[in-house]
Amino acid sequence: MIEAIEQNLQKGIKLLNTLTDEQYSNNSIAPYYSSIGCHMRHALDMFSCIFKGLETGEVNLTKRDRNELAEKHTNVGVEYFQTTISKLKSLKDADLNKQLLVTDDLGLGNVTVKKSLAAILMQAQSHITHHYATVGYLIYNLQIELPESNFGFNPTTPKRVSI
Repeated sequence: MIEAIEQNLQKGIKLLNTLTDEQYSNNSIAPYYSSIGCHMRHALDMFSCIFKGLETGEVNLTKRDRNELAEKHTNVGVEYFQTTISKLKSLKDADLNKQLLVTDDLGLGNVTVKKSLAAILMQAQSHITHHYATVGYLIYNLQIELPESNFGFNPTTPKRVSI
């Protein structure tokens, strides 16, 4: 699990290393007018909330860092990815069974449920993949070449077959 998440996070670093700060922070694409950096920072914030919550046993996904520098500057974004990977790699297999209280706002106020660290990491992995897909849309519209053709695709997405 840790290896798969790390590989996915490495895709983000690879992408950021190909972008200028101007491309990374460009928020001119409709319909949401959000930048690549905004999506990357947002998705990494979920991991940050998880790691903060490990100490107390309570993960609050509504208390994100929202570091604006991480969404405007590729070097700060890369550092955020690297910090996340470092914390991820420090986990032990036994840690994955740890039960955490996870809080999020589902639209009608905060809800708290008990989840294993493994379950919330799976959710974070899915979340960043979802944002990678949106980033792929932005990249396409900004006419930037993706460093990997499968960037933003969930591993379970059927592959297109040419006839």
